[in-house]
Amino acid sequence: MTAHAAQTTHTDTVRNSNDIKISTRTLEFAVYVAAVLATIITSAVVGDDASENGVDAFNASDAMQYITWLTVGLMVARGLAKAGNRVHSHA
Repeated sequence: MTAHAAQTTHTDTVRNSNDIKISTRTLEFAVYVAAVLATIITSAVVGDDASENGVDAFNASDAMQYITWLTVGLMVARGLAKAGNRVHSHA
């Protein structure tokens, strides 16, 4: 028996530098979720009392508009992240 028989093989996981994180594991997604929740909570709390003469200052329509803008912003940010990570092979 040789000394090389007990040798273990060590394989490192090689991460491709062109990999893009899954969208749910990014900081921008966490910020998006927090902003959407803050928008929903603000819409539910603001303007529900009589101090504004029954006018809802931040109603559901406004909240949905802001959530739509946040969603479009997230889509653009993910698109830019993917567009900036192209592999240029000259093979």
